[in-house]
Amino acid sequence: MIVDCPDPTALARFYSELLGMTVTYESDDFVVVAASDRNSGIAFQLAPSHEPPHWPDPASSLQMHFDVMVDDKEEAAARVLALGARPLPAGDHVYADPAGHPFCLIARPSWAEPINADR
Repeated sequence: MIVDCPDPTALARFYSELLGMTVTYESDDFVVVAASDRNSGIAFQLAPSHEPPHWPDPASSLQMHFDVMVDDKEEAAARVLALGARPLPAGDHVYADPAGHPFCLIARPSWAEPINADR
């Protein structure tokens, strides 16, 4: 997945912290975050004229959004706000990343491994 944004380095660092992943490639206009340099990940590509979606406007293109699985939504909410996210209206734990892309914090289901088991 490639995400257009006005500042690839800043947005990659945001998602690196949020998802506990590593920046595996970085140039002036393209940065990749992945579990390792041998895995696919999320790339952030320079798009100087990027227009973020308008949440929750059905007339606006949503473009994409992430559901981020967390163990504790309230604890994660404080963390994403400290990383530079902002809350969005109309939704439970819905935020915009620093470039304006929406994402949701969702509770880890009982069948999923604990999120910070390796940390």
